[in-house]
Formats: sequence, structure tokens, C-alpha cells
Amino acid sequence: MKTFAVFPGTFDPLTNGHVDIIQRASKLFDKVVIAVAKSPSKHTMLSLDERVALAKESVKELENVQVEGFEGMLVDYLQKREANVLIRGIRNSTDYNYESQLFGMYRAYIPNLEIVMLQTELNVSYISSTLVREIVIHNGDIKKLVPQCVYEKLKQK
Repeated sequence: MKTFAVFPGTFDPLTNGHVDIIQRASKLFDKVVIAVAKSPSKHTMLSLDERVALAKESVKELENVQVEGFEGMLVDYLQKREANVLIRGIRNSTDYNYESQLFGMYRAYIPNLEIVMLQTELNVSYISSTLVREIVIHNGDIKKLVPQCVYEKLKQK
């Protein structure tokens, strides 16, 4: 059986921390899908189409990784795609505690789903999309925090 893993998120914007998780997951699983959530309640800085395009550009060298957008509940998306592994990135104990709570919810809907938590490398563990957006709002430099294509796009905003 091929292992199909999904790494979901809003990726608003995709950061070097996300890319770290994606690169490492691509070495562990036969296929990895970056599932970019529409998430209307989050009032994203970038549109879904922009976030999907930037994610595709950022991981284009990874042959077993694809990117697709989705809307609605993650569990519905996972069931529709028949994914058997959910990838979650964690930076610290706060992320771990939050993801541990979600674990039970995901398993209640999809009992056979396995959840793999990958800790980000220390050199990118301080990066979050929220902090990157805050820096962008205040015209700060995000060049070291995001892939080049994301940097270029956000410079335009």
C-alpha cells in the first residue's frame, strides 16, 4: 500500500518552517499533498489561488509533492481524498498541546487516520505565518522567513 500523506493549512503565507516540514515529509511518504485551506474565517492576506500558486512554486522540485486548495472541513477533505496520514508541524510545546487536542477530533471522524507530528528544525522554529503577516503590515523585512517567491509576492502587497 502506498502511503498518502496530507499536510494541511492556510499557509498565509507559506513560510520556511512549512517548507522544512514539506521537504522532510516528502522523504518519508510516497505522496504528500499540501492541502491549502480556504478558511474564510481567518481573513487571509492572500487569496486561495495566490496561496496555492506560491506553494506550488515553493515545492516544484519535490516530485512526490502536489498542492491543491480546498474548502470546508478538513476531515471531509481527508475522507474524500482517502488520505491515510495527516502531517502536522510543531514548533514548540504550545503547538504540541493544540495538536494533541485535535488528534482526538480527527480520530473520532476517521478512526484509521494516522497523525504524524514533525517538529521543525530549530533554525526555523520561531517562524509563524502570523508573525510574518505582522512584519509585512509594518513594512518589515521577511526575506529570511519565507521562500523567495513568497517574499516577492508580499513585497507587492
